[in-house]
Parts: sequence; C-alpha cells; structure tokens
Amino acid sequence: MKDNRTKRINQVQESTLVIGIDIAKENHYACAIDSRGRELAKVWRIHQSREGFIQFEEYIHMLMNQHQKTDVLIGFEATGHYWMNLAHFLKAIDFPFVLVNPLHVKNSKEMDDNLQTKNDAKDARVIAKLLPNGYFSVPRDMTPVDHSLRQGSAIRERLRKDIGAVKNRIQRWIALYFPEFRQAFKNFGKQELTVLKLTPLPEDIKEASAEELVIKQKEAGAKYAGKPKMAKLINLARHSIGLTEGAQMARLEIQSLVHQLELLDAQLEEVTTQMVEQARYLPEFEYLVSVKGISENTVSELLAETGSLQNYEHPRQIIKLAGLTLRENSSGNHQGTKRISKRGRRRLRALLYKAILPLIHNNEAFNSVYTYYHSRQYNPLKKKEAMVVLCRKLIQVFHGLSRNQASFNPERMLADLSYITESRAA
Repeated sequence: MKDNRTKRINQVQESTLVIGIDIAKENHYACAIDSRGRELAKVWRIHQSREGFIQFEEYIHMLMNQHQKTDVLIGFEATGHYWMNLAHFLKAIDFPFVLVNPLHVKNSKEMDDNLQTKNDAKDARVIAKLLPNGYFSVPRDMTPVDHSLRQGSAIRERLRKDIGAVKNRIQRWIALYFPEFRQAFKNFGKQELTVLKLTPLPEDIKEASAEELVIKQKEAGAKYAGKPKMAKLINLARHSIGLTEGAQMARLEIQSLVHQLELLDAQLEEVTTQMVEQARYLPEFEYLVSVKGISENTVSELLAETGSLQNYEHPRQIIKLAGLTLRENSSGNHQGTKRISKRGRRRLRALLYKAILPLIHNNEAFNSVYTYYHSRQYNPLKKKEAMVVLCRKLIQVFHGLSRNQASFNPERMLADLSYITESRAA
C-alpha cells in the first residue's frame, strides 16, 4: 500500500498543474495549485455544457503556459452521475484525471481555517490540495462489457426496489379490503397474482363456486389455483372483515399494481438474462461458475461490481473494494475487537454474503471451512463471523481461478488449508 501511495505522489512533479474540481449539477468549481499546494489562480466556475468544457480546456492551457507547467492532473469526487460527462470530455482530450474519496474531503475540510464552513470554492480547494499527497485513486479503463454490466447492475437494483415497493402497496390494499387472503396464499406467486388480477376483493369471490373461479382463470390464460384452495378462499371471503367502502377504486388499484408487478418481474428477468450474456464475454466467467453452489447470476453481478478479476494483482484489492478489510481500535493494554471496515461497495459486500449460504449447503469444501471456523476448539467464530471469513475466502478463490485460468478444484482448495485438513483427520 505504501508503494502504491508513493507512485501516486510521484505523479505530481514541479512541472505538474494540479486542479481540483467540486462537481455539481450545473456548475462545477475548479481550483488550480502547484505541487506544493500554492494556489495559482482564483477559483473559477465551469458550466456543465460543451461550451463550458471547451473554455475550461482553454483556461488550463493558459495556466500551463503562464506558470511553465508541462503536465496537468485533475481530480474530483465521483458525485452521483454528474461527473461522468466531464470525465468523458477529459478522456477525449487526453487530460489525466483521478478520483478523490468524499470521506477524505469531508474529514480534511477544517484543516485550513478550522471552520465547519462548506461551499463550492472551499471544496474545490480541499480536493486540489489532497492530490499532491497521493490521496486519490486512478479509475480503471472500462470496456464496453464492463459498462454494460455496471449499467445492468444499477438497473437490477432499481427494479428490485420498485418490485419491493409495489409488493408493499399490494400488501396494504389486501390488509384493508381482504385481510384473510394471506391464509390461502402466502407468497406473491403466479397463482396469487392471477386471483388478485381477476377477483381481488371478497365480493368478487364469495358468491361464486370454486369451479367457476378456476374456469375464469383458465379462460384468462393464466396459471390457475386448484379447487381446494379456491374453496378455502371463498369461505374466507364470506366471513371477511375487510372494508367495503371505495371498493371500486380499490379493485382498480390492486389490478393496476398486479400489472405493474408482472411488468417489473419481466423486465428484471430480461436484464438478468442480458447481464449473463454480457458476462460470458469475460475470460474468467466459465471458471467462476465452475464453483459448485455459485450461479451464473451471482457471477454476472460480481463482475459488474469488480470488472474482470484479472485486473487485480492481489485478492486483497478486491477484499478492500468490498469493505471486508478488518479494522480494530486498540490502544496501550486495550485490545479492541476486530470488525470489517464496511468502507467499500455495499452491493458487492451484500452479494458475497448472500452467496455464502447456498455455497455452504452445496459445496463440501466451503462447508468444511465454515464448520472448522464455527466449531474449532480455540476461539470459535459465530455463524455470521464465519460467513464473513468465507466471503474473503471466496474472493481469494475467484481471483485464483481468474488469474490461473483454471476450474475449481475442491481438493486443491482444502490442500492449501492444511489446518482444516488436519482438523478433519483428527
């Protein structure tokens, strides 16, 4: 890590013009300094438009000529999506740019004036002064496949949230107008959605027979529920305590929400399929799915967050990216408890954690590792702690498969973990 920071510091020489930019929706603010942090010009505004970007380029060349600078380094925070247009322009004109951690900006904001003041000019100045000390990261070059996977992952996340919101709204209407409905149907399956679409309220059901409702569902071309379940639903409808006022609008709302849910489910399935197809173009895809218990969807989402794993020299880089690096708070004789930092990509960390449970049940090698950490005689880990250890181990395995272009071998994995092999033998 120290070597990497030294390399970043060495990027700023006496001949380098350093520019920090505070990103906003319409107007960015920039500050120019030299390698020692001395300001070379007043903070100026950059309009989010082609004209504003061209003027920004011309002003940079003017400052470079005025102060005899031959190189330039531009840094800014990755604020929302507003920085992407500027980054695309800088890449087109071959101006190097780097990203600054927003947390670093927040924590160092008071170092100059010891005030909690926050404004665009001050933020630009703080960002600029972080660059000569190497407090930045160089964004990786993304291929068309990387862009597709990243955008697909964002779309999937939004669709999942929308699906959850629609389901909650359906639950609310059911609780108001047909609270007994959940006694017959537990989940949002195809049968339940068919019933809600055709007969969402008790008054639509209680006067009909089970045969009539099944025929009605068949005629709609949807998956129908069985007669015993429909008979039970009819009996529940006849004794329902649901509201009856505003039934017409309630029926319309429930049917509309069911249509929305079906559309969102279809969109999510299509995006998932497209992501898997895109992920197949990456060289390590076939090796990562060779791990028993890991699905193609999991691999596609993982690669959407990390890109090709061949771009990483060591699995520790991916572990840090996921926020799974261990931290502790110790001082003197006090030895603090180690915890994961959670300074990383939340979706990547959640994806890895969700992938561990099926991995434990379906993969004997990972099950052995989990069992060892959870039940070892000295310092046994809690279940969740052991699962976090497996998250880190899964990253190491994925990185090894990607770098070596090899399929997963459970015996080889356990052979590398001699302490587990010895524990099993004992």
